[in-house]
Amino acid sequence: MVKVKEIFTSIQGEGPFVGYKQLFIRLCGCNLNCKYCDTDFSSENAKNYTLEELLAISEKYNDCHSVSLTGGEPLLSIDFIKEFSKRCKLPIYLETNGVLYKQLSEVIDFIDYISADIKLTSVTGFESMWNEQDKFFEIASKKKLFAKVVFDDFSTQEEITKITDLCKKYNIELILQPRMQGRTSAIDSSFMQYFLDECLKHYHKVRLIPQVHKFINVI
Repeated sequence: MVKVKEIFTSIQGEGPFVGYKQLFIRLCGCNLNCKYCDTDFSSENAKNYTLEELLAISEKYNDCHSVSLTGGEPLLSIDFIKEFSKRCKLPIYLETNGVLYKQLSEVIDFIDYISADIKLTSVTGFESMWNEQDKFFEIASKKKLFAKVVFDDFSTQEEITKITDLCKKYNIELILQPRMQGRTSAIDSSFMQYFLDECLKHYHKVRLIPQVHKFINVI
């Protein structure tokens, strides 16, 4: 059994796979507490599902690009992910905060796509875990991986250097995602351009992509 907050289909609204239809399975719980997080992944009003039930649901959506295992932090449900990913017929798209590298190592062979956050102190409110993120990216880079970083106008030059160095080390695409306030950006467009330009001084595989699903008002 695994505790699931919600199951739904929608477009992927973040990163380089924007616009693809996905089946989203939102698992409960997270090991971090980012102050900008606007997602309800609590156990309240969640439902327990068996592996067989979720596999049966996934088989109904063969028009989807992939199954997004999201949260919260899906890698906290490592036993479920291990068995589900082995048997699911759709590709597996893992959305993760990018620090639970030991858990990732247990399922990496069964994952197709990885969207891994890079957490900045300037927006999360807690100390960045660069060592854990480095170990995570080393494992994750075996698959189709991109990094996603939420930033705002408190983000620093030192953080720019660290995120671009990490992505350069593993030759992966870096997606800059402006922090949102509801369905609008929390920062000025001129700072978005500045942050993008500063990152591009260090690394060329950088794109600025906001949360598109919020701008077009879909789930």
